[in-house]
Amino acid sequence: MLKKDLGLLLLILIVGTIVATINPRFLSPINLSNTANLIGLFGLFSLAQAFVIISGGIELSVGSIIALLGVVFIDLIANVGLHWGVAVIVVIAIGILMGMVHGLLVTKLGMQPFVVTLCGLLIYRGIARFYTQDATAGFAFGQSFPTLEWLTAGRSFGVPHSTIAFAIVALILAVVLHRSVYGRYLFAVGKNEEAARYSGIRTDRITIAAYVICCGLTAFASIFIAMYTRSISPASHGNFYELYAIAAAVLGGCSLRGGEGSILGVVLGTILLQVLQNLVNLLGIPSSLNFAVMGGVILIGVLADQQLVAYRQRGGAPRAAPAPAALQS
Repeated sequence: MLKKDLGLLLLILIVGTIVATINPRFLSPINLSNTANLIGLFGLFSLAQAFVIISGGIELSVGSIIALLGVVFIDLIANVGLHWGVAVIVVIAIGILMGMVHGLLVTKLGMQPFVVTLCGLLIYRGIARFYTQDATAGFAFGQSFPTLEWLTAGRSFGVPHSTIAFAIVALILAVVLHRSVYGRYLFAVGKNEEAARYSGIRTDRITIAAYVICCGLTAFASIFIAMYTRSISPASHGNFYELYAIAAAVLGGCSLRGGEGSILGVVLGTILLQVLQNLVNLLGIPSSLNFAVMGGVILIGVLADQQLVAYRQRGGAPRAAPAPAALQS
């Protein structure tokens, strides 16, 4: 996994050097600051997606959750008059509830994650549009929340707070995923759920927790994105964000088969995607090709994963270390 991360870091440096050579504006303070802000915004829900992918599932409703909860958050503080601190708690609680429902449908009713989250994508988008009667949700003229705006869209020493939040969340999740019992169990469930169950792991709880973490963190990201955009069109806000999240996770080494991935890899995957987006913008390439770039990135990532698996099966890599004692009992 470390080799993957080093390779990804090298690729980022190469692409960044090429972009800077072609267009020196890439290294301008304004462009770097804006890119860092986008890395933070997109990185939050990309980290969330990684947990579900590692568990062997997928979360397709990310964009719709961001649209619905963004609309709800703005309405609560701009129209209902709820204190923004309480509104943050309410929105994150709703996100956690969504994740719990998804996890229960997958584990207790045996539904496919693809089907569950695809239905969520449609349902949440429809609710968001109904909630606002298909109107754009935003703040009234002159309406301001200085503390909230500084926390979510402000900067400290030139560094966007979204980037700082992304770094803090990444560190916390790195400890959870790579230094905790839950993280070891999550990898075990993603690699072979049946074997993990026979080993005494409560696989249902591990999977449900992965969806709860994913949707709760996506709800957190929706607040930052809502304060960044300042207005939300429920029909289009967050469209294809699940693509960005999946692409970042796959680029970062998360196998769509489950059981593989790292937080550092997802961070690097998010950075690479935003550098590529910046490349598209600075070179004057039509923005309509953004989705083609995303699709190509996912395709390359999946092909690379398949080739790596085939290489290991041919005996090109050392045999895996024995399972931890906790999983052998």
